[in-house]
Amino acid sequence: MRFIRPFCGITLLAAVLLAPASILPARVPAAQAAQQPMPSEGARSDSSRASAVQTTGMGNVAAAVQASPPQPTSLTGRAIEKAKEVAKSAGDIFSRVPCLPPKGGAKSIGSLPHVAGKLASGLPVVIVAFGSSSTEGYGSTAPEFTYPNRLAAQLRRQYPNADISVANRGHGGEDAPEMMKRLQAAVLDMKPDLVIWQVGTNAVLRGLDPIETAKLVSDGVARIQAADADLVLVDPQYSPKVTEKAQSASQMVRLLGKVAELRHVGLFPRFEVMREWHEEQAIPIDKFVVADGLHMNDWGYACFAQLLGDDIIKSVGQIKLGVNVPSGVQTYRPM
Repeated sequence: MRFIRPFCGITLLAAVLLAPASILPARVPAAQAAQQPMPSEGARSDSSRASAVQTTGMGNVAAAVQASPPQPTSLTGRAIEKAKEVAKSAGDIFSRVPCLPPKGGAKSIGSLPHVAGKLASGLPVVIVAFGSSSTEGYGSTAPEFTYPNRLAAQLRRQYPNADISVANRGHGGEDAPEMMKRLQAAVLDMKPDLVIWQVGTNAVLRGLDPIETAKLVSDGVARIQAADADLVLVDPQYSPKVTEKAQSASQMVRLLGKVAELRHVGLFPRFEVMREWHEEQAIPIDKFVVADGLHMNDWGYACFAQLLGDDIIKSVGQIKLGVNVPSGVQTYRPM
């Protein structure tokens, strides 16, 4: 009688462990976003790389099998892992470097009666973030970390029963001349309750006349006001590429402040806020600006959004309480 030798699991394991490294699957770590330097506030271009690590010999393979968690193979599995990474990063970003308000307290961005009115009435609130690549999100490592998405999350936490949408209408490389051409389609056609207009950085970088830029912004502000929307201007960022053109940057910041004052709209002084991060709070530039020396990183966008959101919440609260209300504006008081 011929006996058939039973198949042994131990024999299979030995075969796997002794197999040449070339026939074993390589272990690939998670992709890391690579930020590309650029000379102006151009379009965001995130890329990722993965390097394969091969192990050789029985000891190395066994260690890799024991130490490495199983890698998700399906699209659903990868999406779940990505969501976990994003949630963890969002939760602990300020534990590394705290986001503090400016010394002496943040300046009020003024009255936002349309936003306050919609919130008080339980109606949907539409916010449009208008600008260049700082709005689009160049320098962030994921869409969730752009300032408009950070701001939307903060406002929804503050007003959990409200229907709040924040549309990102940033386009890299643009300034007032290009923005004015798309103002109607990108902003006004959405019938916004609030427009956050980030402008001026590319005018400085491209050597545009600050006075002419301010005139265009003033005309745009008038059109937004005529559409019955609240407005907050955001001036250029404090970063090496901007501050190396110190005279133009200083004039642009001053003129945008003047436009906001004359048109009675809000202003978020991003340049001064970021300068205080560095000069007063002693935060190194590379903690809030990416390697191109121009764009903000995840922490920079997160803190910017946090402080801007705090200002919006404070302004809405003042309107509801009847404080800081312009003449002719209805006061919304809580019931």
